Amino acid sequence: MSNVLRATVALAALSALTLTACGPSEDGAAGAPTGPSASAPTGPAATPTKAPDATEPSAPAKPEAPSAKPSSKKPSDKPPGSGDKGSTDPDFDVFPCSTFDVTFTASPAEPTTSSYLLKITNRSSKPCKALGHPVVTFGSLDGAAVERGTAPAIEDAIRLAPGESAYAGLMGGLNDGTGRTVNSIAMTMNTESDLEQIPLKASTPGLYVSADKNSVSAWAANAEDALS
Repeated sequence: MSNVLRATVALAALSALTLTACGPSEDGAAGAPTGPSASAPTGPAATPTKAPDATEPSAPAKPEAPSAKPSSKKPSDKPPGSGDKGSTDPDFDVFPCSTFDVTFTASPAEPTTSSYLLKITNRSSKPCKALGHPVVTFGSLDGAAVERGTAPAIEDAIRLAPGESAYAGLMGGLNDGTGRTVNSIAMTMNTESDLEQIPLKASTPGLYVSADKNSVSAWAANAEDALS
Protein backbone atom coordinates (compact mmCIF):
# COMPACT_ATOMS: atom_id res chain seq x y z
CA MET A 1 0.00 0.00 0.00
CA SER A 2 1.29 3.38 -0.89
CA ASN A 3 1.82 6.02 1.65
CA VAL A 4 -0.93 8.16 0.21
CA LEU A 5 -3.51 5.37 0.57
CA ARG A 6 -2.49 4.68 4.16
CA ALA A 7 -2.86 8.35 4.94
CA THR A 8 -6.36 8.43 3.43
CA VAL A 9 -7.52 5.34 5.41
CA ALA A 10 -6.13 6.73 8.62
CA LEU A 11 -7.93 10.02 8.07
CA ALA A 12 -11.25 8.27 7.45
CA ALA A 13 -10.92 6.21 10.62
CA LEU A 14 -10.15 9.30 12.67
CA SER A 15 -13.23 11.08 11.28
CA ALA A 16 -15.46 8.12 12.21
CA LEU A 17 -14.10 8.04 15.73
CA THR A 18 -14.77 11.77 16.13
CA LEU A 19 -18.41 11.39 15.02
CA THR A 20 -18.95 8.52 17.40
CA ALA A 21 -17.61 10.51 20.36
CA CYS A 22 -19.89 13.53 19.64
CA GLY A 23 -23.15 11.53 18.93
CA PRO A 24 -26.04 11.10 21.37
CA SER A 25 -25.52 8.88 24.35
CA GLU A 26 -27.57 5.77 24.93
CA ASP A 27 -29.70 7.56 27.54
CA GLY A 28 -30.45 10.50 25.23
CA ALA A 29 -31.43 8.47 22.18
CA ALA A 30 -33.22 10.29 19.36
CA GLY A 31 -36.92 10.78 19.93
CA ALA A 32 -36.69 10.55 23.74
CA PRO A 33 -37.84 13.64 25.66
CA THR A 34 -35.07 15.66 27.20
CA GLY A 35 -37.27 17.51 29.76
CA PRO A 36 -38.82 16.14 32.92
CA SER A 37 -39.92 12.53 32.73
CA ALA A 38 -43.28 12.15 31.00
CA SER A 39 -44.25 9.35 33.33
CA ALA A 40 -44.05 11.57 36.43
CA PRO A 41 -47.30 13.52 37.09
CA THR A 42 -46.81 17.23 37.55
CA GLY A 43 -49.96 17.79 39.74
CA PRO A 44 -51.16 16.11 42.95
CA ALA A 45 -51.42 12.40 42.70
CA ALA A 46 -54.98 11.30 41.89
CA THR A 47 -56.51 9.17 44.62
CA PRO A 48 -58.02 6.07 43.12
CA THR A 49 -61.79 5.63 43.83
CA LYS A 50 -62.69 2.40 45.54
CA ALA A 51 -65.24 0.47 43.59
CA PRO A 52 -68.23 -0.55 45.67
CA ASP A 53 -68.14 -4.11 46.86
CA ALA A 54 -71.03 -5.96 45.32
CA THR A 55 -71.17 -8.27 48.34
CA GLU A 56 -71.35 -5.45 50.93
CA PRO A 57 -75.03 -4.55 51.75
CA SER A 58 -75.88 -0.91 51.35
CA ALA A 59 -77.28 0.99 54.33
CA PRO A 60 -81.10 1.15 54.24
CA ALA A 61 -82.51 4.50 53.30
CA LYS A 62 -83.90 6.47 56.26
CA PRO A 63 -87.66 6.77 55.88
CA GLU A 64 -88.98 10.27 55.58
CA ALA A 65 -91.02 11.52 58.48
CA PRO A 66 -94.70 11.77 57.51
CA SER A 67 -95.75 15.30 56.92
CA ALA A 68 -98.19 16.62 59.46
CA LYS A 69 -101.56 17.16 57.80
CA PRO A 70 -104.37 19.03 59.51
CA SER A 71 -107.19 16.73 60.49
CA SER A 72 -110.29 17.09 58.39
CA LYS A 73 -112.39 16.34 61.44
CA LYS A 74 -113.63 19.51 63.01
CA PRO A 75 -113.50 19.68 66.77
CA SER A 76 -116.86 19.38 68.29
CA ASP A 77 -118.29 22.59 69.73
CA LYS A 78 -120.07 20.49 72.30
CA PRO A 79 -118.62 18.46 75.14
CA PRO A 80 -119.21 14.68 75.19
CA GLY A 81 -122.76 13.86 76.10
CA SER A 82 -124.02 17.35 75.28
CA GLY A 83 -126.22 15.90 72.54
CA ASP A 84 -128.56 14.64 75.23
CA LYS A 85 -131.72 16.65 75.47
CA GLY A 86 -131.21 17.02 79.16
CA SER A 87 -128.03 19.02 78.66
CA THR A 88 -129.26 21.34 75.87
CA ASP A 89 -132.93 22.00 76.61
CA PRO A 90 -133.46 23.94 79.84
CA ASP A 91 -137.12 22.81 79.88
CA PHE A 92 -136.52 19.09 79.39
CA ASP A 93 -137.64 18.37 82.97
CA VAL A 94 -140.43 20.99 83.13
CA PHE A 95 -143.73 19.11 83.27
CA PRO A 96 -147.25 20.35 82.48
CA CYS A 97 -148.98 22.17 85.32
CA SER A 98 -151.70 20.22 87.11
CA THR A 99 -154.18 21.31 89.75
CA PHE A 100 -151.66 20.10 92.34
CA ASP A 101 -149.23 22.83 91.20
CA VAL A 102 -151.46 25.92 90.95
CA THR A 103 -153.98 28.08 92.75
CA PHE A 104 -157.11 29.19 90.83
CA THR A 105 -159.35 32.27 90.88
CA ALA A 106 -162.15 33.68 88.70
CA SER A 107 -163.15 37.34 88.59
CA PRO A 108 -165.76 39.22 86.49
CA ALA A 109 -164.17 40.56 83.33
CA GLU A 110 -166.76 43.23 82.55
CA PRO A 111 -169.87 44.13 84.51
CA THR A 112 -172.06 44.27 81.41
CA THR A 113 -171.08 40.91 79.95
CA SER A 114 -171.30 37.37 81.23
CA SER A 115 -167.54 36.76 81.19
CA TYR A 116 -164.89 35.94 83.73
CA LEU A 117 -161.12 36.19 83.86
CA LEU A 118 -159.55 32.95 85.03
CA LYS A 119 -156.16 33.05 86.71
CA ILE A 120 -153.73 30.35 87.83
CA THR A 121 -150.52 30.88 89.83
CA ASN A 122 -147.73 28.37 90.22
CA ARG A 123 -147.52 27.62 93.93
CA SER A 124 -144.93 24.83 93.64
CA SER A 125 -141.17 25.11 94.03
CA LYS A 126 -140.50 24.13 90.41
CA PRO A 127 -141.48 25.61 87.03
CA CYS A 128 -144.31 24.03 85.07
CA LYS A 129 -146.02 24.65 81.73
CA ALA A 130 -149.63 25.75 81.28
CA LEU A 131 -150.75 23.70 78.31
CA GLY A 132 -153.60 24.39 75.93
CA HIS A 133 -156.99 25.46 77.31
CA PRO A 134 -158.33 25.07 80.82
CA VAL A 135 -161.01 22.42 81.19
CA VAL A 136 -163.98 24.29 82.68
CA THR A 137 -167.25 22.76 83.85
CA PHE A 138 -170.33 24.67 85.08
CA GLY A 139 -171.52 23.28 88.33
CA SER A 140 -174.39 20.89 87.72
CA LEU A 141 -174.49 21.50 83.97
CA ASP A 142 -173.29 18.73 81.76
CA GLY A 143 -170.28 19.22 79.52
CA ALA A 144 -167.37 21.65 79.51
CA ALA A 145 -166.71 25.05 78.02
CA VAL A 146 -165.96 25.09 74.31
CA GLU A 147 -162.32 25.80 73.45
CA ARG A 148 -161.88 29.17 71.71
CA GLY A 149 -158.90 29.81 69.45
CA THR A 150 -155.74 27.76 68.91
CA ALA A 151 -153.37 26.95 71.73
CA PRO A 152 -149.55 27.00 71.34
CA ALA A 153 -147.75 23.68 70.86
CA ILE A 154 -146.34 22.04 73.97
CA GLU A 155 -142.82 23.35 73.27
CA ASP A 156 -144.19 26.91 73.03
CA ALA A 157 -146.55 26.69 76.00
CA ILE A 158 -146.31 29.28 78.77
CA ARG A 159 -143.62 28.41 81.29
CA LEU A 160 -144.56 29.38 84.80
CA ALA A 161 -141.77 29.81 87.29
CA PRO A 162 -142.76 29.55 90.96
CA GLY A 163 -145.08 32.50 91.74
CA GLU A 164 -145.84 33.36 88.09
CA SER A 165 -149.38 33.41 86.65
CA ALA A 166 -151.28 32.66 83.44
CA TYR A 167 -154.74 33.79 82.34
CA ALA A 168 -157.74 32.59 80.32
CA GLY A 169 -161.04 34.26 79.34
CA LEU A 170 -164.33 32.49 80.01
CA MET A 171 -167.36 33.66 78.02
CA GLY A 172 -170.77 32.48 79.21
CA GLY A 173 -172.65 33.81 76.23
CA LEU A 174 -175.67 36.04 75.78
CA ASN A 175 -178.82 35.40 77.79
CA ASP A 176 -180.90 34.00 74.95
CA GLY A 177 -183.15 31.83 77.09
CA THR A 178 -181.39 28.61 76.07
CA GLY A 179 -179.05 28.40 79.06
CA ARG A 180 -178.96 29.06 82.76
CA THR A 181 -177.12 31.02 85.44
CA VAL A 182 -174.48 29.23 87.50
CA ASN A 183 -172.79 30.43 90.66
CA SER A 184 -169.60 28.37 90.47
CA ILE A 185 -167.29 26.63 88.07
CA ALA A 186 -164.63 23.92 88.35
CA MET A 187 -161.32 23.82 86.48
CA THR A 188 -158.72 21.18 85.71
CA MET A 189 -155.52 21.58 83.70
CA ASN A 190 -154.67 20.03 80.36
CA THR A 191 -151.68 17.76 81.07
CA GLU A 192 -151.80 15.63 77.89
CA SER A 193 -151.71 12.60 80.16
CA ASP A 194 -153.99 10.39 82.22
CA LEU A 195 -152.99 12.12 85.44
CA GLU A 196 -155.97 12.31 87.77
CA GLN A 197 -156.52 15.79 89.20
CA ILE A 198 -158.68 17.31 91.87
CA PRO A 199 -160.82 20.04 90.23
CA LEU A 200 -160.26 23.55 91.56
CA LYS A 201 -163.47 25.53 92.18
CA ALA A 202 -164.21 29.23 91.97
CA SER A 203 -167.29 31.34 92.68
CA THR A 204 -168.97 32.92 89.62
CA PRO A 205 -172.17 34.64 90.79
CA GLY A 206 -174.43 35.71 87.95
CA LEU A 207 -172.57 33.79 85.22
CA TYR A 208 -175.09 33.02 82.51
CA VAL A 209 -174.06 29.98 80.44
CA SER A 210 -175.53 29.74 76.96
CA ALA A 211 -175.96 26.19 75.77
CA ASP A 212 -174.05 26.66 72.50
CA LYS A 213 -172.24 30.02 72.73
CA ASN A 214 -170.02 29.61 75.80
CA SER A 215 -166.26 29.40 75.30
CA VAL A 216 -162.88 29.59 77.01
CA SER A 217 -159.57 30.84 75.57
CA ALA A 218 -156.16 29.20 75.81
CA TRP A 219 -153.81 30.17 78.62
CA ALA A 220 -152.07 33.50 77.93
CA ALA A 221 -149.28 35.41 79.64
CA ASN A 222 -151.48 38.46 80.39
CA ALA A 223 -155.12 39.32 80.98
CA GLU A 224 -155.50 41.43 77.85
CA ASP A 225 -154.58 38.58 75.53
CA ALA A 226 -156.78 36.20 77.48
CA LEU A 227 -159.90 38.33 77.00
CA SER A 228 -159.26 39.31 73.36
